[in-house]
Amino acid sequence: MDRVPTLLPLRAHPLARPHAWEIIAGHGPAFSVVVDVAHGPGSGRDPLWTAAMSRLDAAGVRLLGYVDLDYGTRPIAEIRADVYRWAGYPVRGIFLDHTPVSPYTIGPVAVTAQAANRAGLPEVVLNPGEPPDEAYRDLGLPVCVFDGNWRDYRRWSCDGARPGDGHLVHAVPPWELDQAAQLQVERGAGFGLVTDLGAPDPYADLPAWCGLSPSLGELSRPTPAPRRPRPYRHLHAVPSPAPGA
Repeated sequence: MDRVPTLLPLRAHPLARPHAWEIIAGHGPAFSVVVDVAHGPGSGRDPLWTAAMSRLDAAGVRLLGYVDLDYGTRPIAEIRADVYRWAGYPVRGIFLDHTPVSPYTIGPVAVTAQAANRAGLPEVVLNPGEPPDEAYRDLGLPVCVFDGNWRDYRRWSCDGARPGDGHLVHAVPPWELDQAAQLQVERGAGFGLVTDLGAPDPYADLPAWCGLSPSLGELSRPTPAPRRPRPYRHLHAVPSPAPGA
């Protein structure tokens, strides 16, 4: 069965859940991972996180740094600071969470994407969690148009979604993970995730299938690099088991 390439938001600390980082490294370039140090990059470069990320990068995992736009309400100076702090880590781009969807609040999104490009982090992914206004498509960036639970995903109309968009689906019963993955394909998702984890944090650890079910772990193709932004138009106001174990 075909499956979409995996984009995995991960908030598991490398010391608290080292198994998660080891499993991800084993998947190599089949995974893109959104790293979240402290609801973003934190206040300074952390050697422990740098070492953990560097191991994933060496394994071919594509890393994106987490930046919260808070639906366009965060001061742009704070957002820029996050972007430039991520430039000190071995990440290839940034994941803009809680992206606004209104055409009147596109400005902070465009400015942040431009700042990321200048910082040498051109791989930018937007996550409004729902289809945004068409103006956002002019930015030429990958968009996650669904970020929600399995029940809502089954009922979702897909209005405003496009083939190639991202779908992040959580709280999927383990026996329905294959069904959820197949529905992503049928709906034209270009990348995404299905996970059995749910509230309060569906990204606090790995989905069960990552290390337990090769049928889901064996992806048909590596995750494609997010498209590099086209030139912007002017926007107005916008450990192996122990022996004997």
